[in-house]
Amino acid sequence: MRYFVAVAEELHFGRAATRLHMSQPPLSRAIKQLETEVGAPLFARSTTGVTLTPVGTVLLDEARALLDHADRVRVRVNAAAGVATITVGILGDGTDPGVARLAAAYRRHHPGVDIRIRDTDLTDPTCGLRSGLVDVALTRAPFDETALTVRALRTDPVGVVLRADDPLARRDGLRLAELRDRRWFQFPQGTDPIWQSYWNGGRPREGPVVRAVQECLQAVLWNGTVGLAPLGHDLPAEFTVVPLTDIAPSRVVAVCNEGDTNPLIRSFIEIATGAYRR
Repeated sequence: MRYFVAVAEELHFGRAATRLHMSQPPLSRAIKQLETEVGAPLFARSTTGVTLTPVGTVLLDEARALLDHADRVRVRVNAAAGVATITVGILGDGTDPGVARLAAAYRRHHPGVDIRIRDTDLTDPTCGLRSGLVDVALTRAPFDETALTVRALRTDPVGVVLRADDPLARRDGLRLAELRDRRWFQFPQGTDPIWQSYWNGGRPREGPVVRAVQECLQAVLWNGTVGLAPLGHDLPAEFTVVPLTDIAPSRVVAVCNEGDTNPLIRSFIEIATGAYRR
């Protein structure tokens, strides 16, 4: 199910394999086996990538719910067994050099700790922290910080994602007012309103509902939708990111529950602070 969700969110077997830290052939075999068990295709495959079939769309909702439940079970069982485990939620680009430095440094300091990683989509900026799915999160602000401890790690300037053939893609910079007539990404109902407002440039917008980065890119590619993204991330040649001159930078942050006294979590945040400063 984790393999399926990764492919469904990336809509590309190669990117999903990279995200899962595995090669593509065993991932493709696993999805084929799942389709055999389900008795129907989950993806429509083409030379440019994959799209979910109606059956795959239904399974994606169920798979996410199943994986959330499995994470809760593991947390409760590990706590009962006294196993030294922390679960880290990561939102966005797990290939960020800061993540790699943090992982190496944390392993050196705590070689006996079992570290679990939970990749999350764009609908929950706390990566499951409030619901108990993770112990600490590497994510982006702003969002509702009530009852949370937030440590800023880095700031990234933000730009607008456009198709490469969009007339505005040739500009060196843009202001939000120049995009007022465009359609923007929306997150599902119930998403943190502070988070939604930031990625919508501070005002209500109209546009398609998305949950994952690849859904955002497909909306740009097919419908000319615009949305914001941190600068400095590699995108396919079909896209351009033009810097926005009148929006605050996006902060990369480490977050835990306020008052959490777990020394492994506190150490994680301190090590993260050093890893992201390099």
